[in-house]
Amino acid sequence: MPETHGGNLEATARRLGCRPGQVLDASASLAPFGLPWRARWAAWQAPLQPYPDRTAQGLREAFAALHGLEPALVLPGNGAAELFTWAARDAAALGPSLLPQPGFADYTRALHCWGGALQPVPLPLDWTSSAPGSPPELPPAPVLWITNPHNPTGQLWSRAALEPLLQRHPLVICDEAFLPLVPDGERQSLIPLVAQHPNLVVIRSFTKLYGIAGLRLGYAVAQPERLQRWAAWRDPWPINAVAAAVAQALLVQPQHHHAWCRRVQRWTAREGAWLQQRLQAIPGLTPMPSAANFLLLRGERSLAPLREALEQRHRILLRDCRSFEGLDGRWLRIGYQSRRRNRRIVSAIRQEWLSR
Repeated sequence: MPETHGGNLEATARRLGCRPGQVLDASASLAPFGLPWRARWAAWQAPLQPYPDRTAQGLREAFAALHGLEPALVLPGNGAAELFTWAARDAAALGPSLLPQPGFADYTRALHCWGGALQPVPLPLDWTSSAPGSPPELPPAPVLWITNPHNPTGQLWSRAALEPLLQRHPLVICDEAFLPLVPDGERQSLIPLVAQHPNLVVIRSFTKLYGIAGLRLGYAVAQPERLQRWAAWRDPWPINAVAAAVAQALLVQPQHHHAWCRRVQRWTAREGAWLQQRLQAIPGLTPMPSAANFLLLRGERSLAPLREALEQRHRILLRDCRSFEGLDGRWLRIGYQSRRRNRRIVSAIRQEWLSR
């Protein structure tokens, strides 16, 4: 069975008989830059003996300030995945959840925790632009899960196109995990709509932007009553002291955070355009347009042998897309890397694909 998440580096290294640092992991989609020194120092200085603050009030205030919100509208979580679990509990109580497919498998995992009903709806697998657009026509359902930019396709939906969905569905859960990495992506965020729409939940990852997925940190933006209910359901200490200290160090000076976002977004635009151009030049492969820091690669035949050859002979790990409902072995997802590593990926793909 294919992995339902990318970034399974330790297991891959064991399978290959090498160290994790010897594997180029493009199955996960993270910013490739080293963590700023102030965050490294905060991790070193984090208080490890006392229990962490159960309310994570400092983090609430930092994330809220980032978006100009009241802290009561924000709930930090142990990664976006933990927050999907509580969103799914609310969703399961309302009725069937509409899930555009292909889509992130963790929504299904979260809904299964509570016996939630699923209503898959297929997304078209041909798109021609990475510019903000509109999702396809969606049938009525009590709950809608939407991802912006969409994972795994990289399609970006405009706020104007998504806002009417708030009138059609009693609960809308919008996953914006990758939006901070998208050039000008914040213009499409639904976070500014939360205060006026009690039926809207927006969930963000913090660690993709800084390339620190091991710390497990995300946050939800929703009405205070909903977040208070989630806080009562969860474990007593969902945020560890190191994750809280690092995040607060990164956010204490908002101008530094915004400068980091601009740096990451320039990298997304630059490396995305470069990879598109290089991969389009390989016969039989089609890189799909993407606004995000990853792209889907479609093959005229199965790409499973290519993925396996890259792993075995080049120690390059790409995302097997068969875990996404609606995609088969002809699809791979590539998370952008540094230019040097992207060159290595393209060279290995060209070598293995054209030799078959």
